[in-house]
Amino acid sequence: MTATPPARRVLLAAPRGYCAGVDRAVIAVEKALEQYGSPIYVRHEIVHNKYVVQTLEKKGAIFVDETAEVPEGSIVMFSAHGVAPTVHEEAAQRRLATIDATCPLVTKVHKEAVRFAQEDYDILLIGHEGHEEVIGTSGEAPDHITLVDGPEDVANVEVRNPDKVVWLSQTTLSVDETMETVDALKTKFPGLVSPPSDDICYATQNRQTAVKQMGAEADLVIVVGSKNSSNSVRLVEVALGAGAKEAHLVDFADEIDEAWLEGVSTVGVTSGASVPEVLVEGVLEFLSQRGFEDVEIVKAAEESITFSLPKELRRDLRAEASRLAGQ
Repeated sequence: MTATPPARRVLLAAPRGYCAGVDRAVIAVEKALEQYGSPIYVRHEIVHNKYVVQTLEKKGAIFVDETAEVPEGSIVMFSAHGVAPTVHEEAAQRRLATIDATCPLVTKVHKEAVRFAQEDYDILLIGHEGHEEVIGTSGEAPDHITLVDGPEDVANVEVRNPDKVVWLSQTTLSVDETMETVDALKTKFPGLVSPPSDDICYATQNRQTAVKQMGAEADLVIVVGSKNSSNSVRLVEVALGAGAKEAHLVDFADEIDEAWLEGVSTVGVTSGASVPEVLVEGVLEFLSQRGFEDVEIVKAAEESITFSLPKELRRDLRAEASRLAGQ
């Protein structure tokens, strides 16, 4: 007799995909195009997702690396990751009308950095060097902030007064790795102060929790997200740490290697906080066509948070841009 192959199933994480900050930023670009017409310049990718950026480009958004690339008298939007005060100054010098789509949870960290710097604390910012969010937060208090890029970096950290030191973090990190770094910092600086509330955003934590719940049962976890998306990359790491035999990051379903499915009976599927649901649906369709038709939801939390759109969308920015250009 031939052994019956094991049933193929998908464990689908909930929550997954867009968080409130990403949703706000993407809608802000769409509303700006609708309200003011093309072009709307966006400094850096509005969110770290290839599909979202390509879709907005087709609608008339122009993504630039630096403020200097934006013609005077234009409208420029700052991405969800936030920018340093110097970027706001550059925009003013170039007579640009600005829309700030920084995620409110990132803005919270910026305000914490400013407050602790005013109180003359040394601020240890846990995050990844070169990430846009880290650059923006560091720019709020450059003379007070030291970047700590993981627990292995703690040995190199020096402060002026070990009794006046606080830690903050990038909002999209692995919760477990961040706390490992915090523990190492506390060993070195017993007087280390914690932020008044958690800096790692609710959506990042919820998506990691769902992946932990599915990881031990999954032969394979597919994370939908772009390679430059910090929170998406972390989901792959969390899946492997939770016991998944294999985990991969893909932007689109056609990037899935058929070889990954060999001998696999359970596939976990999730997506980063900047990923639209249409991309997850593509992955589920791909898997369904290969026998993975049974989909079970792995629910870690309910999410109901929403953020209001940037206040600048309530003004006539085209008139403001023309006025600035004429000064």
